[in-house]
Amino acid sequence: MNGNPIGGELLQILRDLADELDVPPAKYQEAQDRYEAVGKWLNEDPALKYRDVQVYPQGSFALGTVIKPLAEQDYDVDAICRLTYRQTELTQEQLKNKVGDRLKAHGTYAKMLDPQDGHRRCWRLQYADGSQFHLDMTPAIPDDAARWVSAGVPAALAQHAISITDKKTWHQSGDWPKSNATGYVIWFKDRMRVILNERRQIRAMEKNARVEEIKDYEIRTPLQRVIQLLKRHRDIRYGDDEDRPISIIITTLAAKAYQNESDIEKALFNIVPGMRKGIEKRNGEWWIPNPVNPLENFADKWKETPRKSQLFFEWLDAVEQEHKALLTPEGFQRAGEYLTEAYGSRESGQVMSKYAERHKGQLVKYGSAPLILNESIRELTSFDLPQREAPSWPVVSTNRVNVTVKWRRAGNWLSIGSGYVLRGSDIRFQATTNVSAPYDVYWQVVNTGKAARVNGDLRGDIFKDKEPMSLTHDETARYRGRHWAECFIVKNNLCVARSGEILVNIV
Repeated sequence: MNGNPIGGELLQILRDLADELDVPPAKYQEAQDRYEAVGKWLNEDPALKYRDVQVYPQGSFALGTVIKPLAEQDYDVDAICRLTYRQTELTQEQLKNKVGDRLKAHGTYAKMLDPQDGHRRCWRLQYADGSQFHLDMTPAIPDDAARWVSAGVPAALAQHAISITDKKTWHQSGDWPKSNATGYVIWFKDRMRVILNERRQIRAMEKNARVEEIKDYEIRTPLQRVIQLLKRHRDIRYGDDEDRPISIIITTLAAKAYQNESDIEKALFNIVPGMRKGIEKRNGEWWIPNPVNPLENFADKWKETPRKSQLFFEWLDAVEQEHKALLTPEGFQRAGEYLTEAYGSRESGQVMSKYAERHKGQLVKYGSAPLILNESIRELTSFDLPQREAPSWPVVSTNRVNVTVKWRRAGNWLSIGSGYVLRGSDIRFQATTNVSAPYDVYWQVVNTGKAARVNGDLRGDIFKDKEPMSLTHDETARYRGRHWAECFIVKNNLCVARSGEILVNIV
């Protein structure tokens, strides 16, 4: 990679892409404020105040690997609600009900519970203030650390072991389900400790602060960046497929393969092939052991659903081959197309805009091949594309026409506030105008991207609506990429109002 000019360009593209996928520190702080407020309310309960209630994050918010959600999806903030009971003092059901009863005693939290009787393991609080948050809080009690030390878990990690509630098991005799969210976070951060400490010191110098004042969510290491890229690649490739690779497996294998590489491109090209080494075969069964609970197999579902393992290895092969191809002149020429297909058009458009700004429209060459990247940039950043038909009537936009967009995959229509629409969805463009009747309504729909091009369906023509003066137009989200529509109001053979481009990113 060194000495290859493509390597330098790809490094910057990957950095820009990770920046676009990342969640700002303010969102982490907002999540922390939410779960700390819940913890405060629980601790104020006279029946719980002596149980040292602790509410703390687990999952991607604790690991610093959150990515911006697709479409209208929420930020899923997973948390543990730990109370210092002994297992002999109460049942799983009683513990969960104690937490739930206290939440229901709060005027606001009671209305936010979704559903009212809780999920299988957790209580969910659905925030409805536009923040796209829901908080999943799993009740837990301390577990016996000694049993995990005897199983080979380091004492520093075993002391954080917990037992959790689970409706599926609480009427069965035997032990409670186990977890160790804090231990896993400590293990994960230890895997990147060298770079984490370096970045924390740099950040402290930038802020003129003490190192201990720097919060982990203010820093991103190459490991965290790679995991963010891998998770979005997975999301785009498999959507809501129930058998797609799960985040805990991606995170665990990536962390095991990480060798404290100092930059994202080195980490990516070493981690992806190295992830296979963390997968074991035990008595013919795939095993990915939990690093803080060697008795737990993260791949336990692979045996009963072989398609899960098939998709995982298929996905891992695809990631490796695609990124290797980008280091070739031929592959890099299609970087914009690849980014759209692999990571979505919203973030890819921002990345290619930054690339265009760096080169300011110059025709860059590597070897003898001129980069078709300029074409990719146009598709992702410009509305001036060759397939787009120009209006045939004089445009005298003396009036207005505004267009809103909604989409649905199933059920109710949703707004398109985030700019993302899931492939296969229905799309509805709804116009309003101040032009007095009668008039004609015309629409223009422009498709971009590899899939539309291969299918000969780039589109771009201007067509008259079938229904007289109808201001509603429906489409189907067939192809991934950056697409748009525009509405024209025509009267007396003049275009008296045009909406401008209404952007739709399909993933």
